[in-house]
Amino acid sequence: MNITKNIGFLLLAIWLILTGLSAFISLGGLGVILAILAIAAGVFILLGR
Repeated sequence: MNITKNIGFLLLAIWLILTGLSAFISLGGLGVILAILAIAAGVFILLGR
């Protein structure tokens, strides 16, 4: 299994997984964490890291 070295795509993958899991489990602060991950992933992808 090959893990990407691009931190933007890694954060995007984590965000997608957590978003999918949030449909099944309800955690109070998960929305804020997902928003921060989405912003960070977008910034890193734009920077090309």
